[in-house]
Amino acid sequence: MAPKREPLYPIIYVRGYAMTAAEIDSAAADPFCGFNIGSTVLRAVPDKTQPPRRFMFESPVLRLASDFGYQDVYEDGYDILDQEWTADPENRLSNQSIIVFRYYDESARLLGNSKKPSIPQFAQDLGALIVKVRDLVCANPANKTEPNDFRCYLVAHSMGGLVCRAFLQNADNDPQDARRYVDKFFTYASPHNGIELAGLNVPSWVALHGIDTFNRETIAKYLNLEQALKKTERVDWLPEERFPSSRVFCMVGTNRLDYETAAGVARTFVGHGSDGLVRIENATLMGLRADNTPGSCCAKAFAYRSHSGYFGIVNSEEGYQNLTRFLFGDVRVDVWLDVDGFKLPPKLQERVDGGEQVDALYQFELLASPRGKLWYLTRRTAEEDSVACLRHLAWTQDKQGHRSHYLSSVFLANRARVNKKRRSLAYSVTLGVRVPDYEVDRKLWVDEHFEGGYLFRDAVVVEITPPTVDTTWKIQCAWQGVGINLDRQTVTPNQVTSNGATGGVELSLDLPTGQSPAPSISGTLRFVVSGWNQDVV
Repeated sequence: MAPKREPLYPIIYVRGYAMTAAEIDSAAADPFCGFNIGSTVLRAVPDKTQPPRRFMFESPVLRLASDFGYQDVYEDGYDILDQEWTADPENRLSNQSIIVFRYYDESARLLGNSKKPSIPQFAQDLGALIVKVRDLVCANPANKTEPNDFRCYLVAHSMGGLVCRAFLQNADNDPQDARRYVDKFFTYASPHNGIELAGLNVPSWVALHGIDTFNRETIAKYLNLEQALKKTERVDWLPEERFPSSRVFCMVGTNRLDYETAAGVARTFVGHGSDGLVRIENATLMGLRADNTPGSCCAKAFAYRSHSGYFGIVNSEEGYQNLTRFLFGDVRVDVWLDVDGFKLPPKLQERVDGGEQVDALYQFELLASPRGKLWYLTRRTAEEDSVACLRHLAWTQDKQGHRSHYLSSVFLANRARVNKKRRSLAYSVTLGVRVPDYEVDRKLWVDEHFEGGYLFRDAVVVEITPPTVDTTWKIQCAWQGVGINLDRQTVTPNQVTSNGATGGVELSLDLPTGQSPAPSISGTLRFVVSGWNQDVV
């Protein structure tokens, strides 16, 4: 494995949408545009005679300061864009700086002219800010950073993700080619495929408060995706030639109930399968090749959090842990489920053999948590509408095309190890495949299976030791259903294969179904493991 490179670069936060003039003024009045807000929640304790334990998340800004030494850039009341800031020779910008892109200042009644610029203008202003940060970082001799070596991170919430994409994807919005300085791009609850109300994409003619910003035709124009929209009717595409999908992470919220904006009206119209504002299926990105064919999935994880607020996805331990592990972590693990086959109940199979059409919707659940932690890095469950799905009829018609299903990405960090003397990084993954409602010729079939049960459910504990100069990857694992003694469960050579594309390995584990009666599933849980924040050669 190549030596670890320094991943501590400036972080530029890009806030989300503000609808009314009052909300824009509120955003302008807050120096950190809400990224300084934390949350306090209650957690159960083993002793029922004791009250629940309070769990406090201080906010992303404070945690980045305490955990990684990051600092804000405000000095004596000035921002780096103010002449007074740069005029003071004592001011120096560190690589470990937090910068807030305050793009609403111009349209605020408090600070600006009350006129809201367009998304393309926001994108151009973001590029100018990145160049400004580059110049200030490179001017500080303590950083030892040359202009061509400068890098930064973009971290965006909600509409901020569209602003960043307009900058990264559309060359017309980046006249200074500042995108080359962006190392990674992280989004919280961004409506990458627009916003839908009552099942319909917001229309382009609703210009009030800039709501048309979330119309797919409008999005396609400022993202330069008109052709992709015509072909796929979607705009959640990231052209690989503009920015690599491997450097993007999408954090998805799944709790609509805690979203209180407009007294809960918004979550009512957006409906189930959302964070209260953005539908789950619209909050992720897919790479787009030069020939306009789908590329690789951007990394994604799911948290039972709402779109915003004190219990929102930005102000959560789950969101923060995914953010920092993505930015600064050591190992990346992409989790896949390869489906080999389904065993139908006997009487249902007889109906199939008789020529009748059987259909169903299989639901793949996934929970992943690092060693010693009480929260999930990703959480996908049927009750929260965040599962990956496979239609039985699609499977029977094209098994190869529907065999592999990307479930989530997990980033692991040496700094987070419970036992600092151990080099290994460990986490557990719980996989569940729900029993679907079967249909025969579009009529519900309820025999020989229990609705709400599982075709499969088990947890696997994985322990990964990254290679050194003298060693290779070492991976130990065990299904909890057959015991969790990792010392006895070191994987065999045929289960681990080299992955030259990532400089890592792949671990394949057959689902331990044994002689499971019908209905059941057979397949493989596959982990694509690679070094992260390293120069792979």
